Amino acid sequence: MLLPVSAVTTQFFTIRDEAPLKLREGGELPEVTLAYETWGELNPDRSNAILLFHALSGSHHAKGHNPAIPGTDDRWQPEMHDGWWNEFIGPGKALDTDQYFIICANYLGGCYGSTGPASIDPRSGSPYGSHFPQLTAADQVDVQARLLDHLGIGKLNAVVGPSVGGLVALSFATLLPERVDRVISIASGFKTTVLNRLILFEQILAIENDPYFNGGNYYDNGRPDYGLALARMISHKTFVHIDAFERRARRDVIPEKEMLAWYNVQDQFQSYMLAQGKKFVKRFDANTYLRIIDLWSRFNPITEGGAEDEVDLLKRSQAAGHKWLIFSIDSDFCFYPEEQAELAKHLTEAGVEPMHITVHSDKGHDSFLLEPHLYTPHIQWLLGQ
Repeated sequence: MLLPVSAVTTQFFTIRDEAPLKLREGGELPEVTLAYETWGELNPDRSNAILLFHALSGSHHAKGHNPAIPGTDDRWQPEMHDGWWNEFIGPGKALDTDQYFIICANYLGGCYGSTGPASIDPRSGSPYGSHFPQLTAADQVDVQARLLDHLGIGKLNAVVGPSVGGLVALSFATLLPERVDRVISIASGFKTTVLNRLILFEQILAIENDPYFNGGNYYDNGRPDYGLALARMISHKTFVHIDAFERRARRDVIPEKEMLAWYNVQDQFQSYMLAQGKKFVKRFDANTYLRIIDLWSRFNPITEGGAEDEVDLLKRSQAAGHKWLIFSIDSDFCFYPEEQAELAKHLTEAGVEPMHITVHSDKGHDSFLLEPHLYTPHIQWLLGQ
């Protein structure tokens, strides 16, 4: 029998400096708000905090039940109300709330309460839209470090990041090595591959060419739902292993009247993918999607970290005494296992001996969301070191 999920409330932290917040690519924002949630209790010496970074289209709502978040309009759909990592966070779980204080923030540029393109620009009184600047993983580290300062946390027990969150965790560990002890990277990598950049570029083109996109200024004139749905369909096939598609797709074919004029859906797999795209546009903002996949596409921790090469960058981790845990998923088509092997190799070259675990799963990249029993013992072991 499933236990009831406890309620949780989103909190907000706002950065209001006298000067605008400077971003790494040259943009700036007059003020920044981060939406975040916490679980567990911070101990007296504030040494038990774990910072969790979410995936591309995730949110800060990783645990519990939250039926409403201010400022999200109709994007906070019922499928979002229960936390995306409920089976990983809680008493006795991978991130044990009896021992640790867990923090997760919606990314800067997000659409679930943090300042993003859909937010009102105080300088104009209108949504930022096309004027919202480019972002980097280093920007995410900078603003979340400010959140930690606000919470009175000097040094983290660990940073944890699945998927794109693993890239931000790597950036945190190398930009602020003195502020963390452990790093857990799940189904992520060291830097963006050529294949991923091409797949992400296809998604950018899909959104940019939607007739409603209008350069990103669409909030008063209809959303670019066709483009965002297509972008999601392009990405979704890298998240789910092909065998899982056959299990998930309904056997009946649902006729499509809204998105297709001439073509008729031929099978349940096309019908399934269309349903995924149409569902996604109800809960996500196209401009946010563009900012985060752009961050991912351009991610290179060496340049963002101002290092000479891989070893120079990761020597910071060695000097700080970091303990690393890296997970690969053998059926992952989004971040291939070779990408985690590259990260482990560079760490070893820098004098860090990571624990590298390969998870055997038929669920593809989504395994990190669905199979806590494959990850929990290893995470608990690392946190206990």
